Amino acid sequence: MKYLVMVQGTQADYEAMSGKPSANSPAAWSEKDLQAMFAFMGALNDDLAESGEMVDGQGLTEPAQTRLVGVDEGGRPVVTDGPYGETKELLAGYWVLDCESLDRVTEIAKRINECPQPEGAPTYPVVIRPIQDGAGGEC
Repeated sequence: MKYLVMVQGTQADYEAMSGKPSANSPAAWSEKDLQAMFAFMGALNDDLAESGEMVDGQGLTEPAQTRLVGVDEGGRPVVTDGPYGETKELLAGYWVLDCESLDRVTEIAKRINECPQPEGAPTYPVVIRPIQDGAGGEC
């Protein structure tokens, strides 16, 4: 079965990773912290590719580069650039994994939570969503 595994973050987290801490993300990341995170994620991705479970995985750019497209009450398009004050966390990265069971993908999510980060950096849960197999529910 395929699963979407998601990690979250905020604009403040991305700024902290650029060395600019704030009240919402008080730990500034050093070059050493970033290298440790990238090494961890690289090893994880290599292991998932080697096991045949990796379908895709990507980190996403900061929320400030996001665009929201909606509609107003009259049904006209409304385009808003990010980040959004009303949104706390946004998708920071994801994996599409093909795993034999929910237990297996949960093991992988637990490993993702072990990613190194500086002390005081906020932590977020890893979200697992099964991907519908295409039998109904398609747009």
